Amino acid sequence: MAKVSTVFVCNECGYESSKWLGKCPACNSWNSFYEEKINKQANNSSNSKKAKVTTSMQLNKVIGEEKSRTKTGFEELDRVLGGGLVNGSLLLLGGEPGIGKSTLILQICDKIKTDGQVLYVSGEESAEQIKLRADRLGIKKDNLLFLGETDIDFIEEEILKINPKLVIIDSIQTMYSDSITSAAGSVSQVREITARIMKMCKANCITTIIIGHVTKEGNIAGPRVLEHMVDTVLYLEGERYFSYRILRGVKNRFGSTNEIGMFEMKNEGLVEIDNPSSVLISEREDNPPGSIIVASLEGTRPLLIELQALSSPTIFGMPRRTANGIDYNRLTLLLAVLEKKAGFMLGNQDVYLNVVGGIKINEPALDLGIVLVSASTFKNISIPKDVVAIGEVGLTGEVRSVNMIEKRLKEAEKLGFKTCIIPESNKKLLKDSYKLDIIGVQNINDAMKILKIR
Repeated sequence: MAKVSTVFVCNECGYESSKWLGKCPACNSWNSFYEEKINKQANNSSNSKKAKVTTSMQLNKVIGEEKSRTKTGFEELDRVLGGGLVNGSLLLLGGEPGIGKSTLILQICDKIKTDGQVLYVSGEESAEQIKLRADRLGIKKDNLLFLGETDIDFIEEEILKINPKLVIIDSIQTMYSDSITSAAGSVSQVREITARIMKMCKANCITTIIIGHVTKEGNIAGPRVLEHMVDTVLYLEGERYFSYRILRGVKNRFGSTNEIGMFEMKNEGLVEIDNPSSVLISEREDNPPGSIIVASLEGTRPLLIELQALSSPTIFGMPRRTANGIDYNRLTLLLAVLEKKAGFMLGNQDVYLNVVGGIKINEPALDLGIVLVSASTFKNISIPKDVVAIGEVGLTGEVRSVNMIEKRLKEAEKLGFKTCIIPESNKKLLKDSYKLDIIGVQNINDAMKILKIR
């Protein structure tokens, strides 16, 4: 007879406890525990089964087989993946509701360059709803099949019967297994179903894409082990009410995790942006104070981005600092450097900084631009429109070198900029000739003197 036991599981991290807890000791989440019943059946037949014998082997004698890739039809997506979908791999796509995950996946089903069938499994929408979206996107592919099911047993049976080249699971939180008593979307259900899907796709060389919901913190809902089990994790980012979307790879066993792909949401679906730099700076005004162009690097792709800053006298005892698109702590640090090393009295000023386009940048090469644009808005002095600033700023006010300076300069040159302020140490190592007026600076005071902000 089956023995039933009860445990309490944290819905955020999967921590198990014998009793209910208000706060999870592992992830510090409040009210995240739920009750789960586990059936423990004695497996008497396991003793009679012959144990599987495995032996160790020399790694350099293992014959490796290079995994072939399948083009998705989107060059931006192929860049993030490292050249396309690896056959037999398991990919996880996350994003906020309404950001365009299902739209992107449906477009991949239409554009993917494969001679096999594509199976779209949805536990959230009916066939009629998917058909309406497909008609709006102009998708009329004959080898696209649809299955509206949430039971993993029926889904697995259908996949093995059809043997498609690509399987879409939309979404993993709606799938369930009868062998687990907890509700769909729980930690145990997500973990078990993902393990079954992974075992099946690896054994049959079926490429599988899983769509996952995200929490209010922006992480994939369910146990953290979900991201460790899959081969690739992608996040679709962007403001829901703005048209630009950024596809970012946070894990990739077959390529780099530093690449991003940019899309624009239109009536016909997501459209690739071939030159993101020109789009991000296209709506810049003529020459306003508190605006500057900086050169960032996402993977191997240089991006020219506009930074905007605004300072105003505070009416409270403590000035406010607001950063949109960069780390808040980085902004406060650079403002302290600007006040201490350049003499700008910002203690009675509220400072707001925004990265135009909704992009989030963590690269220190933006430091010099942040310092200059903050000084520009405080002094109400405009920075010339054809100037690009690149450099990391230290606590003593020095401008430190950044990597891949040549790619940044070539991107600025291609878009018609005339002057580029870079670290002096980077300028000494330049080998190529540019049509830019390249100015090397050693500290933030040198840069502000060049722009006549002092």
